[in-house]
Amino acid sequence: MTSASIGVHADRPAELDLVRRLKDPALLLLPALAFLAFIYLLPLIDLIRISVSGPSWSSYFARVFAIPLYWDSLVRTMQISVTVAGLCLLFGYPTALLIHRSRGIAQVLIATAIVLPYFIAILIRTYAWMVLLGRNGPVNKLLVSIGILSEPVQLLFNRGTVLLGMTAVLLPLMVLTIYSSVARLDQSLTRAALASGAGPIAAFWRVLLPLTLPGMGAGFLLVFVAAIGFFITPTLLGGPGDQMFAMHITQQADSVTSEGFLQALGVVLLTITLAVVAVAGRFLGFEFIWGGRKLTEAAPRATDRHAADVGRRSFGASLADLFGWPLLRLFGRLPASCGTWTVRLMGGLVIAILILPIIVVMIISFSSASYLTFPPPGFSLRWYEQFFSDSNWMRAFWTSLVVAAMSAGIAIVLGASAALGIVRSSIRGKSAIMLLLVSPIIVPPVVLGLSLYSLFLRFDLVGSTFGLAAAHAIGGLPIVVVILSASLQGVDTRLEQAAAVHGASSLTVFRLVTLPAIMPGLAAATFFAFLHSFDELVLTLFLSSAQLKTLPLMLWGDINYRLNPVLAVVSTLEVLLVIAGLVLARPVLATSRRAT
Repeated sequence: MTSASIGVHADRPAELDLVRRLKDPALLLLPALAFLAFIYLLPLIDLIRISVSGPSWSSYFARVFAIPLYWDSLVRTMQISVTVAGLCLLFGYPTALLIHRSRGIAQVLIATAIVLPYFIAILIRTYAWMVLLGRNGPVNKLLVSIGILSEPVQLLFNRGTVLLGMTAVLLPLMVLTIYSSVARLDQSLTRAALASGAGPIAAFWRVLLPLTLPGMGAGFLLVFVAAIGFFITPTLLGGPGDQMFAMHITQQADSVTSEGFLQALGVVLLTITLAVVAVAGRFLGFEFIWGGRKLTEAAPRATDRHAADVGRRSFGASLADLFGWPLLRLFGRLPASCGTWTVRLMGGLVIAILILPIIVVMIISFSSASYLTFPPPGFSLRWYEQFFSDSNWMRAFWTSLVVAAMSAGIAIVLGASAALGIVRSSIRGKSAIMLLLVSPIIVPPVVLGLSLYSLFLRFDLVGSTFGLAAAHAIGGLPIVVVILSASLQGVDTRLEQAAAVHGASSLTVFRLVTLPAIMPGLAAATFFAFLHSFDELVLTLFLSSAQLKTLPLMLWGDINYRLNPVLAVVSTLEVLLVIAGLVLARPVLATSRRAT
């Protein structure tokens, strides 16, 4: 027997012991699945049960569709959601191209200008537009100064401001989705088209656009699904004729006689959302929700990727042949600089729409005036002093910190375990399991809040810190799973195997090998889960109490009843918190870009 064979046989006991000690990594999925089953799936099932508990199963639903108020609101919600998704696609595509074509510090600054607003609370971004478009806001003053208006007018509370506000809120989601698609393309295809004599417009229409159609479709559907359940922005920026369907659910929630009918409203909204996602999943694959490929499949070979690219290009080129030739004939003679400047101008407009309202609010937080006006007549720290000296604001601030810390802790423990289970196990149906884990991000928050309210009443959790943190963790869990799954896929498993073969226990392997490798992702996941809870408003509206008020809840109350620069202080602190978090998350974001 050779020394090599002796070494092999000597290693086998260690390998067998490793298998016995590791057991099945799929078991790590159980805590997260059990948590979601109890606090997420069970309430939704109960919501459906109550909605069909009338004299007949369709009694409440018939009432929903028979009352013109709700039917008109449902149609209006679809119209607004489609319009917002279309506007986001129109302005998001050139912005994604602008990021992709930029280099160096310019690319970093443009990407930051897009990413930063994405992580700022919707309530704060909507408040920024209320300031910008108010009677004493900069838009009114600009229009008066250039002679378009003779005096300030009411620019708020109409359909236009609802579309503007929702588009501004959801634009980063569209841009990031399309940019992810553009960044994965083989750039040699475009260069080959140009080298073969095609003009810039033809190369874009026949090569680039067809290959990015899946990313465009994913972005459109993600924005549409998010817009269906919007509640905050249309409430604050719209008028009586702009009420969306989710707003009726919150209004009916205050009525003690609406049980059954209220749940039917929620089920209608949930059904529409799930139907849209199901249709999208049929054509795009459900992986578009978390931006990945099927977890059960190995990475495609180069020939497979080429075949897929050719297939997508052929389909898109067919569309171009059908619809595009009149456009090509019209624009084909334009110089390449026209396309370049179109991308720059539209991208610059998007950046201004996303950043300027936030900058205006931050400046107003230092105003010496006793009311909202821009530019401020002078600068002062009086509103910061008032915020930090107000016991109600500080109590709400510390409550938000405690709830967010608890929620992030729950999400990290469960999400890290689930990510290890889904990446390291060989269990079948990984994509289906992943879909369940991330599905809370597609359920309208008002529907989730309504379903949780009944469960929390049953277990006396309404108004409790732990209950609110657990509810917030439902949304934080998908964030953690997606980030840590990506981080774990970047870890070289041979290092873990080598440590295990040399006698390290599974816990030691994780502590000394896996954990250091995924630490940047873990830090980013912790922060984003914390931020998700810190900003959460809709669930808090359903599950809080007079004794348990968070910072977003206080902000919501003041925005509805009075506008003053203290709200700008809260918004500024939120922006600074997001900036600090993005700086800490920079290593994992850089790793993600390199992996792409």
